Amino acid sequence: MKRCGWAKTPEEIKYHDHHWCRLHHDDHTLFEMLILEGLQAGLSWRLILERWDGLQEALDHFDYKLIAEYDDSKKAELLVHPAMIKNRRKIDALITNAKAFIEVQKEFGSFDTYIWQFCNHQPIINHWTTLEEVPAFTPLSKEISKDLKKRGFKFVGETIIYSYMQSIGMVNDHLVDCPCFKECQQ
Repeated sequence: MKRCGWAKTPEEIKYHDHHWCRLHHDDHTLFEMLILEGLQAGLSWRLILERWDGLQEALDHFDYKLIAEYDDSKKAELLVHPAMIKNRRKIDALITNAKAFIEVQKEFGSFDTYIWQFCNHQPIINHWTTLEEVPAFTPLSKEISKDLKKRGFKFVGETIIYSYMQSIGMVNDHLVDCPCFKECQQ
């Protein structure tokens, strides 16, 4: 199998083959990926993938209703959890984003309805032949980032949001010669 060249470690290969650029519409997964992408800011995605199971444990399996209620004692607990990214701003953002996520659900009925409206509820299929062609951000990721920030979300810059779009299948950025390119269109 000739997969996209960035997937090298077992964790990256598993993520690439079974998750990346595949359609995700359930609010739980949409929240989980938003949190993981925000935690990754300034770090390697490989680090997040290696800690994913531990992060699930630390963050109540990404239950946004529970995370929205985290208090100072829970924040202190997170700062010493071995899997957690020990950054107070990112931990505060988890809580802020959980609350904002719930507000978006109230307004739109689901976060899925909200986020997928930006691409008319259809994935964007790119036709890249090299990794160098894949952008770090796009005008659409800028637009989504701006709207999320307006709604109070944190750690949702244009590059983070483009990665998020890939992680939930809003864009298919598998290279055209990768078997997952066609799989993700089905």
